[in-house]
Amino acid sequence: MPQNPIVTEPSTKDVLELRGRVEELLPSAKFKIKLENGHILLGHLAGKMRLNRIRILPGDEVKVEV
Repeated sequence: MPQNPIVTEPSTKDVLELRGRVEELLPSAKFKIKLENGHILLGHLAGKMRLNRIRILPGDEVKVEV
């Protein structure tokens, strides 16, 4: 076993960016989002949007990172 193992952290650029539309508001600041390809997924606000109290409403176009 090596004395100083190399630790790699996941890159923040290893994500998929998809576009979608908010279909439904759910409790705990969660949203049902319908992607352009027809899939539906559950999403939540990013930290900066929550801190700045950005409101998301049904029908809003959003960018989703998966």
